[in-house]
Amino acid sequence: MKRLLALIATVAALALTAGAALAQALNAEGEVRRIDAANGKVTLKHGPIANLQLPAMTLVFKVTGPSMLNQIKAGDNVRFAADKINGQYTITAIQPK
Repeated sequence: MKRLLALIATVAALALTAGAALAQALNAEGEVRRIDAANGKVTLKHGPIANLQLPAMTLVFKVTGPSMLNQIKAGDNVRFAADKINGQYTITAIQPK
């Protein structure tokens, strides 16, 4: 029984840590303007993105996985992480606010 409680506590701690890490990784905010699921792209009106040295603007991003587009829709306010991959601005994580 003690081992089970210790295991549950460990799993809960890992889940909280993973959640905090994801929240820190989602370092930009914006509004979804358009989704192009056929081409794996999303248009975001976003604030500054420090790691890409981008000012606030509207920009088309590729996504690392098409399933990412299933969790958002046009008009949603989102938090996201982006990087420049193979010369293209790419969303690596995104979630509605």
